Amino acid sequence: MGKIIAIANQKGGVGKTTTAINLGAALGVLEKKVLLVDADPQANATSGLGIDVRSTQYGTYQLLEHSIEVKDAILITQSPNLHLIPSHIDLVASEIELVDKESREYMLKKALKNIVDEYDYILIDCAPSLGLITLNSLVAADAVIIPIQCEYFALEGLGKLLNTIKSVQKLHNKELDIEGLLLTMYDTRLRLSNQVVEEVKKHFGKMVFKTIIQRNIRLSEAPSYGEDIISYDASSRGAKSYLSLGSEIIKRIK
Repeated sequence: MGKIIAIANQKGGVGKTTTAINLGAALGVLEKKVLLVDADPQANATSGLGIDVRSTQYGTYQLLEHSIEVKDAILITQSPNLHLIPSHIDLVASEIELVDKESREYMLKKALKNIVDEYDYILIDCAPSLGLITLNSLVAADAVIIPIQCEYFALEGLGKLLNTIKSVQKLHNKELDIEGLLLTMYDTRLRLSNQVVEEVKKHFGKMVFKTIIQRNIRLSEAPSYGEDIISYDASSRGAKSYLSLGSEIIKRIK
């Protein structure tokens, strides 16, 4: 049975989508079958994998509405072993449309139920908010990866996210686990980056991934070419970091 991992942090610009795309690609290269669910109305994971958002017929919006079968929304990407359920700006409407529905927190979980066994990993790229779509993602997931940027306000808002995760565990998904905290945008030249790493490790210990994602120009460039970092530049520091993260996650599950 596949493992569903949500990549979540309500703060924007922490490397959620970069992680979703490139961890998915890394696990694919490591011969795991991966599905990436773009649950962010900005659809950056969709465009970052070279999919024209305007041309997508079905995606996460229809899944949450239960108006299609999940298999009808899956696209094959150019990255080995990586499939995608795309997003679209229409997804914003789900926040409002789901409010009156019964079991509104379980829509994504129900939609993914029939394909969990077909993948080793299902990654969900969450929106930078703690709204109903992110709640659906956390209810559907087995675990959460929390990206934290190595910058001044790194831990700001983290308590709120951890409280949300506790609430989801208590009310909707007792099995939800924190897969790990992922330090991103690390700059070896900055003392502040090193201080943030030390502080996060001091507070959270073994919950922090050993792999740290360093700032890398190639990593920033890749989405504008519609490619993951391994396809774009397999020898780059970014590619090596995400392959290391993929290996770390695979080893944890064994």
